[in-house]
Amino acid sequence: QVQLVESGGGLVQAGGSLRLSCAASGRTFSSYAMAWFRQAPGKEREFVAAIKWSGGDTYYGYSVKGRFTMSRDVAENTVYLQMDKLKPEDTAVYYCADSLNQGEYDYWGQGTQVTVSS
Repeated sequence: QVQLVESGGGLVQAGGSLRLSCAASGRTFSSYAMAWFRQAPGKEREFVAAIKWSGGDTYYGYSVKGRFTMSRDVAENTVYLQMDKLKPEDTAVYYCADSLNQGEYDYWGQGTQVTVSS
């Protein structure tokens, strides 16, 4: 069973930076992709970023493009989300997800809280 553990969340002032990590364990196969989603109170879950495990192609949601950067460490089975120029509207619980096949996410982490103060 694949387990995803996020870390790196916290409280930061607007304009600041945070780096989230997501470590995958129990994997006996290569994923198709991994992604970050976020959900703020009272709002629907929002796609943030994704990275293809093979090749490292990245994709970003419109609201974070140019400010967030997703990367991966294949040897460590870990993905990262570098978040710069943070805004109060980035406040949410951030979830890591693992996709075995294109179009669906099969495993999810427990989430890590990111709070951006104005």
